Amino acid sequence: MARYRAPFHQLRISYGTNKGKNYTEEEDRFLVCMLHKLGFDKENVYEELRAAVRSAPQFRFDWFIKSRTALELQRRCNTLITLIERENQELEEKERAERKKGRPKGCVYVKGGKRALGNLDGRGRKRKKVE
Repeated sequence: MARYRAPFHQLRISYGTNKGKNYTEEEDRFLVCMLHKLGFDKENVYEELRAAVRSAPQFRFDWFIKSRTALELQRRCNTLITLIERENQELEEKERAERKKGRPKGCVYVKGGKRALGNLDGRGRKRKKVE
């Protein structure tokens, strides 16, 4: 959530191959954001989430989402949280790999911005000694 300035609009969930046909991305985004806003660790958070869905103006005519029980909303939220955690884990692994990759040892930057290893010029040839 901290990555987004407006998570109700900007949050994107990468579903992979198991999107499902019933819930829309807008509904999923609303569920995740409201769950975060209400507090994930509260005892009756899914009852409060259900009440929030039923009173939300964007779902005024969306009978599918309004007719979901607290248990069904809980299952969907758990699925979405798993997807988001998996996505975050992949991003962290990419960042670690990029940091680890970095600049190879013995790499020197030569005039003109090209890299060279040790005493080699930018084309991999030995440098000419300038006297």
